[in-house]
Amino acid sequence: MSEKHVGSCLCGQVRFEIEGDFDSFFLCHCEYCRKDTGAAHAANLFASTARLQWLSGRDQVREFNLPSTRHARSFCSVCGAAVPCEQAGGALLVVPAGSLDSEVRIRPNAHIFVASRASWDDGLQALPSFDKFPS
Repeated sequence: MSEKHVGSCLCGQVRFEIEGDFDSFFLCHCEYCRKDTGAAHAANLFASTARLQWLSGRDQVREFNLPSTRHARSFCSVCGAAVPCEQAGGALLVVPAGSLDSEVRIRPNAHIFVASRASWDDGLQALPSFDKFPS
């Protein structure tokens, strides 16, 4: 039985549903993913057979393809949050894990493009952790 996931952007204008299973889950440290997330890495789920259905806000979704690369992303034009992106003519669905509102059962398969890892992204497991913003 295939899974069903729902997700949305930060402002809630874009809502979507994904039916099907994810093939892989990668934490990508490439220079492009670091730039477009503003973070140490992107956390993306990949699916070759899952179906994406926009529930609302499809007209708010914008796409950006970085020239001369295979790097592409989709985002809400209102809040800028990443949303699923269909690539390779719809043959590959890339879903930002953080855009999902439903639980993701698959665990990341690997860190990729670690040669591009930010210099400050090392040994982060040793940092203190807080349940909310520290006082």
